[in-house]
Amino acid sequence: MAQQRQAAGQASDQRIAIRRLDTLGDAEVRGLGDVLIDCVEGGASVNFMWPMTRAKADAFWRSAAESVERGERVVFAAYDRTNAIVGTVQVIWAPQENQPHRGDVAKMLVHRQARKAGVGAALLKAAERCAFDAGKTLLVLDTASADAERLYARQGWERCGVIPDFALMPDGAPCATVVFYKALRSGIAQ
Repeated sequence: MAQQRQAAGQASDQRIAIRRLDTLGDAEVRGLGDVLIDCVEGGASVNFMWPMTRAKADAFWRSAAESVERGERVVFAAYDRTNAIVGTVQVIWAPQENQPHRGDVAKMLVHRQARKAGVGAALLKAAERCAFDAGKTLLVLDTASADAERLYARQGWERCGVIPDFALMPDGAPCATVVFYKALRSGIAQ
């Protein structure tokens, strides 16, 4: 089993555990792939087109695992009480020399069957805490989801604006993205 650490952030019903994945083994790649496939099949614009295959999902997560090993990103997973992965988020450290204070929140994904249970908020808090503890003072993200926009606003993220026709939905239709940022302060929730 891959190395894991319990992270700050529990879903409100306490049946969800957020864990930082320091390595991603086969079980983690499969579980994270299940979440990615479900989200894309549900219409999420997260860099993939239909048909969303197991091969595409596994290749993405294996590449992310290599990036984790190089210290370029942190991956969190939300586990339900059966120990199944039901959500994930990543913090990707900005590689630019003039941006050592910044990270990107990426691939914030929650399985459709686990939504509206506090999973997204718990994942976001864990990502924010991790970035703050790593000395980062600014996080940025973008989303094409109205539900995610509401979550980010509730968690204190600032909306910058909309970029029209930024990407494609999985079915090929163009979609806008909304850009958010959050300045990290010592008051980040534990």
